[in-house]
Amino acid sequence: MKYSIYAVDDDESIRDLYKYTFEPLGYECRTFHSAEELFVALEKNLPNILLMDVMLPGMDGISAVKILREQYQSLSIIIVSAKSDEISKVRGLDSGADDYIAKPFGVLELVARVKVNIRKQNFAREESTVFEYGDIFLNNEEHVVTVNGHVVKMTLKEFNLLKLLMSKAGTVVPRESILNDVWGFEYYGKTRTLDMHVKSLRSKLSEYSNREYIQTIRGVGYKFLSQE
Repeated sequence: MKYSIYAVDDDESIRDLYKYTFEPLGYECRTFHSAEELFVALEKNLPNILLMDVMLPGMDGISAVKILREQYQSLSIIIVSAKSDEISKVRGLDSGADDYIAKPFGVLELVARVKVNIRKQNFAREESTVFEYGDIFLNNEEHVVTVNGHVVKMTLKEFNLLKLLMSKAGTVVPRESILNDVWGFEYYGKTRTLDMHVKSLRSKLSEYSNREYIQTIRGVGYKFLSQE
């Protein structure tokens, strides 16, 4: 799976540094000049990691993190700021950030911190037994899915497919990753197996809800839409 990083900083050289650091390592990295630009991008997709500066034009980073933490509880946020005093670090973490890195930072340490936060994020998703977004409730232990309170009968593959997409809600899951995780085989060329199961899953969910939950990302994979 290709992890995505969004980074907000008003310094162009820092934004370039993020791209030069993470893209050669296989990460998708998008940068933004302000929190307002970030908010627009988040309406379309959620990254795995957000790197947030504090001193920004317009809304400051601390205020932005407070808003983001209310809206996106599962988003991993790392504040990267020139404010290196203890009070600033505590204030940043109390605002909802998962980590705090002071500038100037070492590139190796930055990469290591990002990897640690991704591991924590993946572990939390794997350990979760219940997923709930909008009308849909999935209980992994009891193997039950309800939509608006109605129990929806699913095959094992449909259940595991929905669980995988919900566990990565807001992010695009590539076709090959889905086939490998749900069916247990590598992706070779074209196959209609996944498409048929997604079609069936959509049909069953739509019986009790008129919301679209599973979005097709043409040529890439599928995304579970987590926003209200």
